[in-house]
Amino acid sequence: MFRLQGSKVLAVDMTGDAVKAKNGSMVAYDGRMTFKKLSGGGEGLRGMVTRRLTGEQMTVMEVRGHGTCWLADRAAEINLVALRGDKLYVEAGNLLATDGELRTGTTFTGLRGASQGTGLFTTTVEGHGQAAILSDGPAVVLRVTPQYPLTVDPGAYVAHQGEVRQSFQSGVTFRTLLGEGGGEAFQIRFEGDGLVYVQPSERNTIAGDL
Repeated sequence: MFRLQGSKVLAVDMTGDAVKAKNGSMVAYDGRMTFKKLSGGGEGLRGMVTRRLTGEQMTVMEVRGHGTCWLADRAAEINLVALRGDKLYVEAGNLLATDGELRTGTTFTGLRGASQGTGLFTTTVEGHGQAAILSDGPAVVLRVTPQYPLTVDPGAYVAHQGEVRQSFQSGVTFRTLLGEGGGEAFQIRFEGDGLVYVQPSERNTIAGDL
């Protein structure tokens, strides 16, 4: 159903089924399509719609019909993630689309949300199907194993999946180690067995130079 055309446009081939996508992300479609704006967090989408800390809101649309629709968001890179009954944790702003078989919710993230200024909750996607996530520049998929835990700059974090535990640690960051940063800062540590998606361009944060 999902296929990339280049690295920045997602083509969704539909045969009467539905997908959920970031509102305003459709750039073209053929065939017969209907569009419905979802608001208020219906059908488990509250985690995608409301950012609890900052008050930022994200709206989602449901696309249904026969044909192909093309999705994109500000020329960001698009990455396809296949879920086989597992769960994907992703920043709401980095989620472009999910197919109709996937369930979307929210989970409490605690300190990481406070350090980034992006809310205390992160979007979860689970079930069997495909999701499309966005990254500022080509995303890199890093493996976490019990022997090799991973530490990530929160500004570069996009998503993770698998049997992975998160912890949040304060202290120096990669920039402060080089003498380029200052102020209080945080890192995310991942342990277990799974995948972490990071982007080469960091977000602006409010907890020091991350």
